[in-house]
Amino acid sequence: MTEHLLERFGRELVRLQKANLKRELVAISGVDFTSNDFLGLNHAEPIRQAIQQALNDGIALGAGGSRLLRGNHEAHQQLESEAASLFDCEKTLFMSSGYSANFALFTTLPQKQDLIVFDALSHASIREGVFTTQAKSVKARHNDPDSIERAIVSWRGRSASSAVPWIAVESLYSMDGDIAPLEELISVADRHGAMLVVDEAHATGVFGARGLGLTEPYHGCSNLIVLHTCGKALGACGALICASSEVIDYLITRCRPFIYSTAPSPVIAVAVKASLTLLVSEPERRLKLHQLIKTANRELQRHFGISGSGSQIIPFVIGDESLTQQVAHEMQDAGFDLRAIRPPTVAEGTSRLRISITLNVTEHDICEMFEMLYKIMSRLEIEPKQI
Repeated sequence: MTEHLLERFGRELVRLQKANLKRELVAISGVDFTSNDFLGLNHAEPIRQAIQQALNDGIALGAGGSRLLRGNHEAHQQLESEAASLFDCEKTLFMSSGYSANFALFTTLPQKQDLIVFDALSHASIREGVFTTQAKSVKARHNDPDSIERAIVSWRGRSASSAVPWIAVESLYSMDGDIAPLEELISVADRHGAMLVVDEAHATGVFGARGLGLTEPYHGCSNLIVLHTCGKALGACGALICASSEVIDYLITRCRPFIYSTAPSPVIAVAVKASLTLLVSEPERRLKLHQLIKTANRELQRHFGISGSGSQIIPFVIGDESLTQQVAHEMQDAGFDLRAIRPPTVAEGTSRLRISITLNVTEHDICEMFEMLYKIMSRLEIEPKQI
């Protein structure tokens, strides 16, 4: 029986290889235009020092159990308290990853009689949670508050009086680099008694007056749940769910991914807390990043005549899958780490290079990268597409 199963996996892998869909892990190399280490905190010395001090003080390397058993370390509580104060919410909950946090939210909070309206370009972790829950779900047009409102209005007439609509969006979309109309979405949520869940994964540390994300102006709203991932601009890993006391306490009591998982390492909690401190104390990192973003958007316009996203994520859409891969491989050979993003991660016909701007590059790197990209595209006689 086992041999038949392994043969099945083998046949499927061969099929995927022929279709050029088999995924492989490759070593890190080249100038970084791929990572989400937007503020360059992966190697920040103050964070290393905070970790070293914690190790010197005898902090546990692993949690040793779930938070509800013996895994609730002081480092977790200190991080959550610091984050609640910083993000101006009643409570926060530290989870092991952004994926698990999104999945946990949507499989725990919405009930069977509720409705979840999610943006068409929502991250896989949101969609997996939405599709797993028993609540009814509707996909709305991307960044279209009217589409969301129509879905709620249509559903409301057939729903129980106790039913609640949920709106699920990202503040900054990871493949298009565009920003959600949060003010309009807040208004929709207010009008219809909805709970708005915003994944700030790619905006945390990059946007907001203090780098606290695009939801920063709306901190404290009782119908807002915000997810801040810690593995991108914060340079560590994990995720913080920011919400009211009732929401966080309910998750602690009923959320199976939280209850039945070993807690994140206390060392990582120390690292995230240090990252948050650095985020506020060194705003020059964010300012420098935005200058690099301007440079990248200028070079894109100069070489290709198309506008960028305006954010640190610039989609360079080629369309054809094989051509996108070819361009990516040639850029890698030239020393620039750019990766091809293909379906099903993006829609058919929109295969692209996802250009990520971080503090791991200089203005000179950006100019050289776009110059090389222009040479390759010209030789292959390819025109990029404007989204």
